[in-house]
Amino acid sequence: MLMGVGLVAAGGGTALAAESKDPTHASGLPIPRFVTVRVGEVNLRSGPNGSYPIEWVFRRKDMPVEIIQEFDTWRRIRDWEGAEGWVHQSALSGRRGVLIVGQTRPIHEAPRGDSAVVARAEPGVIGSLKKCREDWCEVDVKGYRGWMKRADFWGTYAGEKIE
Repeated sequence: MLMGVGLVAAGGGTALAAESKDPTHASGLPIPRFVTVRVGEVNLRSGPNGSYPIEWVFRRKDMPVEIIQEFDTWRRIRDWEGAEGWVHQSALSGRRGVLIVGQTRPIHEAPRGDSAVVARAEPGVIGSLKKCREDWCEVDVKGYRGWMKRADFWGTYAGEKIE
């Protein structure tokens, strides 16, 4: 992110160029990207400020959502079902999460399908994402830590490396 550039004026003094900040990419972070909901109740609005109407309310802390657009301090997010809306950046956390989708999914002891199953997670359960390598990700779901196939949850991009 460019904060300001030092320039040498003709007389040998120093001048600062005006700070230029693009409100449609205010954070400077990649778009799209996954984050989690920081609080237990978040208003999703139809536009990027508090005067836009509330379209619906998220009531799941730590739920993974995808930031698909930015405007100043507002983020347009999408949930796993494709619902979209604008929230203030303060309602989001950079922590990564997982949402179990489809059917009950195994959590393995190691990143291999033949390793012991330490727990089974039901659809709709939320956990935290620790790291990913290739098709396997280490997760913590309600205190059970282990490995899941990336395809068994929502919250990462195919091939995304997470350390």
